[in-house]
Order: sequence, then C-alpha cells, then structure tokens
Amino acid sequence: MVREAVISDIKEINRLGKLLNDNFEKLFVIEDILKEDFSKIFVYEKDHKVVGFLHITVLYEVIDIVNICVDPDYRRQKIASVLFDYMFSEFNENKCFSLEVKTTNKAAINLYKKFGFEIIHVRNNYYKDQDAYLMGRKN
Repeated sequence: MVREAVISDIKEINRLGKLLNDNFEKLFVIEDILKEDFSKIFVYEKDHKVVGFLHITVLYEVIDIVNICVDPDYRRQKIASVLFDYMFSEFNENKCFSLEVKTTNKAAINLYKKFGFEIIHVRNNYYKDQDAYLMGRKN
C-alpha cells in the first residue's frame, strides 16, 4: 500500500535512507520535510512496515525526485514501480520530472527509462568521485 508519509514513519524512512547515504539524517530532516508545502514523501507499506519510500519536491511545473529507496529484502517486487505509478497519478497534469542517478547504477537507470526518463546531461563528480546522469521526463 502506498500513502503519504506521517511522523510515525520517520524512523523507518531514516533506516532506509541510510542505505542511500550514511549522513541521510543530517542531510534530510524528515520531520521538517513533512511540514513543507513543496515536498512530499510517499511510503510503501507492507505487513505494517515501511519497506520503501519516494521523496520529491514540487516546484511549479517541475517535480524533482530527490530520493527513492526500497529495503533490500523487498527488492524485485515492483515496489519502486508502484511508487512511481502513484507519483504519476498524483501529478497527472502537465509536469516535468527530473532526477540524478549514478552513471554506474544500471538497475536504477533501467527503471527510470522504463518510465520514460531520458538522459539529459552528465554531471561530472556529482557524487564525490562519481558522475551522475541528469534524467528527465515530461508528463
């Protein structure tokens, strides 16, 4: 089940976020993000446990995908796809979507391409010593 995140989800979002970045809790203060009008976090809940989340910012006609993460024990179950479908259904008007992804993260790149994202630009050294693709999609 996908729904918007609430305060009681913070611990699980931070647990998953650490899979993305060891400093996740310092970089993203979830309690503050949940209060922002321009940010949304959608969670995927299974068996009363948050096993995935999608964090976006909505700035006028552009939606920036900031973070997406699925618990390793629940990967390959289409959870990321369900999160994307939910986001696209929530923002079905004329929007542009963007994200950055490590050029070496082939699984994520393939997922994004499946949803119509295209590589727009390469951002050199975007992740410390790794390059990133800027990818986008127009709804």
